[in-house]
Amino acid sequence: MSAFMSVRGVSKTYVAANRSRVVALDDVDLEVADGEIVALIGPSGCGKSTLLRMIAGLDTDFEGELAWSRQPRPGKDIGYVFQEPALLPWRTVERNVSLGLEAQRDKSPAGRQRVRSLLELVGLDDFAGSFPKELSGGMRQRAAIARALAYDPQILLMDEPFGALDAITRDRLHDDLLRIWETTRKTIILVTHSVEEATYLADKVAVMTARPGRIKAVHKVPLDRDRTPRTRQLPQFAEFAGMLRQELE
Repeated sequence: MSAFMSVRGVSKTYVAANRSRVVALDDVDLEVADGEIVALIGPSGCGKSTLLRMIAGLDTDFEGELAWSRQPRPGKDIGYVFQEPALLPWRTVERNVSLGLEAQRDKSPAGRQRVRSLLELVGLDDFAGSFPKELSGGMRQRAAIARALAYDPQILLMDEPFGALDAITRDRLHDDLLRIWETTRKTIILVTHSVEEATYLADKVAVMTARPGRIKAVHKVPLDRDRTPRTRQLPQFAEFAGMLRQELE
């Protein structure tokens, strides 16, 4: 896979309320290939979400460089999925998924068809006219993923999108995400606290240190890309997840 984007020597310093300086990220380097799923793991407060916001263009006050093979257009080429679905309660599922297209004033038949195709892809085509309060937590998160993909971004950024879900729903959404990736081949960067989630979903895992956040190591996941629930039972799955857990400790 060819290089898609590179994080080069990125550092981030905050000024606290007492005017002390807090270094959140220090000299971070990371390369992401086109069509790759990369997981970021590390202790709470190590700057994972901060780094994701920088990649999204939501935080531009940092040192270092983000280099792209195709420079993303603000608001058009980067999809973002948060831990909470943040769906608008007064809009139907279909109109929530269409929100990004509406913001871009895209009323084309191709855009409407992409929304319908995404609803089918995430298994919500029968709930297009439903409201968020009528959906389960997992269904709401699937709608949020479809919304982030509706305007066909170059890259999908996911900030602990499954952290608030129960284990069974989370595992099902893992498989949903892999199925979506298989269909779209989007580049994905995923922030997670779970070494099992990182192992199951990612092509490679970047391990970050405690604050100030640095990239301690980047590991290629030693599993075939075709993953199923049985993948979690493989010895190499347990070995790799255990190695990541040791690094975090």
